[in-house]
Amino acid sequence: MRCNLCPRQCGALRTETAGEGRCRMPGVPVVARAALHMWEEPPISGTNGSGTVFFSGCSLGCVFCQNHRISQEDFGRPVTVERLREICCELIGQGAHNVNLVNPTHYAHVIARMLDEPLPAPVVWNSGGYDRVETLRSLEGKIQIYLPDLKYLDSDAAGRYSGAPDYPQTAQAAIREMVRQTGPCAFDGDGLLTRGVVIRHLILPGQVSQAKAVMDWVAAEFGPGTVLFSLMSQYTPWGRSAEFPEIHRRLRAGEMRAAAEYMANLGLEGFTQERTSAQREYTPPFDLTGVAGEGGAL
Repeated sequence: MRCNLCPRQCGALRTETAGEGRCRMPGVPVVARAALHMWEEPPISGTNGSGTVFFSGCSLGCVFCQNHRISQEDFGRPVTVERLREICCELIGQGAHNVNLVNPTHYAHVIARMLDEPLPAPVVWNSGGYDRVETLRSLEGKIQIYLPDLKYLDSDAAGRYSGAPDYPQTAQAAIREMVRQTGPCAFDGDGLLTRGVVIRHLILPGQVSQAKAVMDWVAAEFGPGTVLFSLMSQYTPWGRSAEFPEIHRRLRAGEMRAAAEYMANLGLEGFTQERTSAQREYTPPFDLTGVAGEGGAL
């Protein structure tokens, strides 16, 4: 296939065994881990956990990515579409409240096929926010929960740290489309999210003003009860962050406090992450847990 799924629209040739372009991935899904995950937002993790499927490769390439082993070093195993669906059903069988597709953008074509028949649990599209509106529309009715990042509203920062100066307007358009598809957040009797959009923002060191700009946009764009906002403090120097001294440190307590107070003053509904979440232990081991299956690998 010649791929234009992500906003880079590079037209790369992606076969069953090889891939070109920014994501470097073949046309079949490559998965690094599939397991219950307890560290998502409370209405997604619940008591049993979210059934996370971690895909390999990425079209963004953030210099601080804590999943860089799979997003940039491409660790993972190719699986068939049939095996991918089996993996999702196995997670549901383990008690997962939902199926959480992590970094799925460059596999949208596969995911659309996999979801031609709905799964018996909500599906979460957990992306960096760098999604094409046209690609998202191909998934309409198949994704119940969108969990996008909104990393930057400054094109210079987006270009410096993610190689995507068009990120701000691209992510804003994508999030508007996500909200259009799901409507306001909805919950079941146990307080679990069944439909809606949760917008995440990871605070970068020295970038509290960026976090405030993101929150201002969310508050102005969406009315009360429409979306949830998740302010994240788990930033840890990873990947190539040493090449960027200004972000090669952990957050200071005052940075998180200032951002959290701003969120509260705006009245944004959602979640703030404890600063103790900035631990490497919060990144799961990418060891092919839950991936292998009889006849499922390529």
